Amino acid sequence: MNATRNVIIDCDPGIDDSLALLLALKSPALNVIGITIVCGNVPTHIGAENALKILDLADRLDIPVYLGANRPLEVAYTSAQDTHGDDGLGNSQIPAVTAVRPIQDAAGFIEETLIEAPDTSILALGPLTNIATVLQRDPHLFEQVDQFTLMGGSYRSHGNCSPVAEYNFWCDPDAAKVVFDLMPVPIQMVGLDVTRNIVLTPSLLTYIKDVNPAMGAFVEKITKFYFDFHWEYERVIGCVINDPLAVAGMLDPTILSGFESYTTVVTDGVARGQSIVDDHDFWHNTPNSQIMTKVDVVAFWRLFLTTVVGATDPDLTQVLHQLVSA
Repeated sequence: MNATRNVIIDCDPGIDDSLALLLALKSPALNVIGITIVCGNVPTHIGAENALKILDLADRLDIPVYLGANRPLEVAYTSAQDTHGDDGLGNSQIPAVTAVRPIQDAAGFIEETLIEAPDTSILALGPLTNIATVLQRDPHLFEQVDQFTLMGGSYRSHGNCSPVAEYNFWCDPDAAKVVFDLMPVPIQMVGLDVTRNIVLTPSLLTYIKDVNPAMGAFVEKITKFYFDFHWEYERVIGCVINDPLAVAGMLDPTILSGFESYTTVVTDGVARGQSIVDDHDFWHNTPNSQIMTKVDVVAFWRLFLTTVVGATDPDLTQVLHQLVSA
């Protein structure tokens, strides 16, 4: 793993965003310097409240939370509260944090940070409105970013909110296109092709509750709604947790692999939000992205369970292959 890396997490918490935040916050390899909120799974103000709840759980209320875009660049805003609950955390009704409050101007924070610390990494786990806003103002700010990883898009897997589109790109397709058009460093795209393999199953949840009852109770509380949604609409026993895989890919590059390609995003029509990966080089454009296509599922869960839950060997190794379908 890399030495400690400064990172901004741009997100829309959301159940899986919350689990991703926990993984990042509890990893000594990442120094989360700020969390910027975008409208996506839930409206921006609800996402900010949820980020504070996660920071409180992790005893990291020293990290600032910034309010960002409350609508996409061009299209009307459509939340994913049908998937994540009205409160974004599975209608768990976790009490609000009052000790600290969110701060205005996520885009301003991103700009200032990249001016003062241009090698800061960025994890983008929601719609890309905040990132696109800063890119449109000055794309040169991103030229020295150490790593830019996003959870979004799909290469060959089907969509999750249309036949072809992943939600983050569909929610703000214009922002996604801006990011692929203007980002001066390679984009690591952690899309549905790999995230669909990361399923929190009832067996894994039982193990988490056994190893760490407090964390297990929290995970159970926020994922019950998610479990029910996945069973009703996708016949998945458990729930797909997309966003933690993007964090894991930054923590351990061996977990994910793929290929370089030029990618763009459809902004309207029946294919709105579809990520178009030119894997046969029809357009002869310089590759702008690394498209992740393979994931080591066992390695992901080892990282997540040791970091977030505190699982240890020899027990973890003994049970991991029982719990995870490789």
